[in-house]
Amino acid sequence: MAARKDIDGSVSVPAFYGKELRWKREAAGLTLQQTVEGSFYGASYLSEIERGHRRMPEELARHVDRVLRTDGFFARCCEDVRKAGNSRPAPCFAEALQMEARARGIEEWNSTVIPGPLQLEPYFREIIRVAHPQYDEEKVAELVAVRRSRACVYEEADGPASWTVLHESVLRQPVGGDELMAEQLAHVANVAGRRRFIVQVLPSDAGLHPYMTGSTFLMSFSDAPPVVYTEGSYSGQIHDDPNIVMEYQQAYNRLRAAALPPEESLRMIEAAAEDYASGNRARRLEHRRFASRGLRSRPRGVRRPRR
Repeated sequence: MAARKDIDGSVSVPAFYGKELRWKREAAGLTLQQTVEGSFYGASYLSEIERGHRRMPEELARHVDRVLRTDGFFARCCEDVRKAGNSRPAPCFAEALQMEARARGIEEWNSTVIPGPLQLEPYFREIIRVAHPQYDEEKVAELVAVRRSRACVYEEADGPASWTVLHESVLRQPVGGDELMAEQLAHVANVAGRRRFIVQVLPSDAGLHPYMTGSTFLMSFSDAPPVVYTEGSYSGQIHDDPNIVMEYQQAYNRLRAAALPPEESLRMIEAAAEDYASGNRARRLEHRRFASRGLRSRPRGVRRPRR
């Protein structure tokens, strides 16, 4: 069992809030699971709040106040915590991050990974490990804090109207193993099922489409012209020229038309999560490995009879 990590409340306002939450919970003698019972949130969600990696929704804050008998403390403070900044984002994303915070609508496309605001910490850590193996734990923790602070974009009821199109390969390409992918995809389905966030999946056999490379998201505002942010592995660029933005918007409309309908897309994501969780995916891969060698899969420990 991994050692329990202390929380440094001086790092940020969310970390201070999370440390106080953990102290109150443990003082009441309750586990994470016991604390969230009766709410619509899971123990891992509350754990991320305690570590300062996720904002506390007001609904959950009121529930925690009732369970821990904290006289409305967490509900009163959760809005201040939500507004507080966590850390410095990567330079290429700093301006886009500021725009994201005040966007009225967001439309996103990603061909390779789950969109950033929907990524749980284990999933994001795997991506960092591959992209930046030289980073130490302090740097990784800083990036995780920034990434999780963006969860409100999709997860809070007052967030911008959001629309995301994912390539089917995002569901099929495992990141960090089956258990991690099961949790991550279940999280995406859960968020999509309970607020304005709409997800579509572009099937692998859809053929050519307008967004063949990289990730893109379009942001619209109530008090400013729309912009487009495009991002590669190590750089990003903001486009605000009206003609370019219009081209991206029209391409995104065609992309949505080629993708599966939202209801069918959500069922596909839920099925993929169940596939990882049940071990069906692993069994199919094992069967394929045997088939490629001209062998039939057989129970482990059973030897092929001699001829």
